[in-house]
Amino acid sequence: MHKEAFKASEAGNCAGEQGKFWEMHDMIFTNPKALKPDDLVKRAEVLGLDMIKFRGCLETGTTAAEIRKDMAEGQKFGITGTPSFLLAVVETPERVKAVRAVKGAQPYTAFKDAIEDLLKSLNK
Repeated sequence: MHKEAFKASEAGNCAGEQGKFWEMHDMIFTNPKALKPDDLVKRAEVLGLDMIKFRGCLETGTTAAEIRKDMAEGQKFGITGTPSFLLAVVETPERVKAVRAVKGAQPYTAFKDAIEDLLKSLNK
């Protein structure tokens, strides 16, 4: 985790509140060195977001608790950075439980093997 990562995560979630999570995500990862708050605001402007809502969300930490919860879940699996992926099972319509992690930029076969292993363990 670098010093700008948390605010960048907030920017993604704030953009997501306006239906533009993936667009912000892609912009952040296209130039990951430009993550200061002013850079994030400029990206939101390019995306055509409602800037009053976006700035309010970013400045007040509206999505911070959600991000901290996600970080704690990832840390249970030893995840300390991106990219990382959690494989999960649906326990109830309201609850999904993460059970395995795939860390780092992995080839297709790593995901395939992890998913197949998970499915085998569920069928026992």
